[in-house]
Amino acid sequence: MIDAQNRFSNQQALTATAISNVIDLGPLGGATPNTIRDIGAGTPLYLFVKVDEQLDSAAEGASLTATLESDDDVGLGSATVHWSSGSIAEAALNSGTWIAKGVPIPAADYQRYLGMRYTVAGENFTSGKISAWLSNNRFDERTYESGFTTGVN
Repeated sequence: MIDAQNRFSNQQALTATAISNVIDLGPLGGATPNTIRDIGAGTPLYLFVKVDEQLDSAAEGASLTATLESDDDVGLGSATVHWSSGSIAEAALNSGTWIAKGVPIPAADYQRYLGMRYTVAGENFTSGKISAWLSNNRFDERTYESGFTTGVN
């Protein structure tokens, strides 16, 4: 299950550098408001980023870097990068490809607004879609041999 409040992108069309939906972690009150948040304290959070539709460009020369960022500005204008995929060549951005598959988000001082930035380099994509979200459930993919009984049946 994916919580809609923790979803950055839902099959977001991606052609040029873009910012996802931004999650507002909420204001921190008090006489001297704290400006940082320790999200996931006590319960780890995991990042998922998946290519829903192959990212394609005209000359096959594009690349993508996905970053998880936070900022005190909703536009993520001077954001702090908390996680980065590194540059991924277009040839590796096929439909169904996981860019982040249950990656634990790093412990850090997060600011109020949290989002994903998709940085396109080389040339713009002409088509493609991506999804990204946070979850408190890690991804656990286990493959069992044919006829194996898990004891849950």
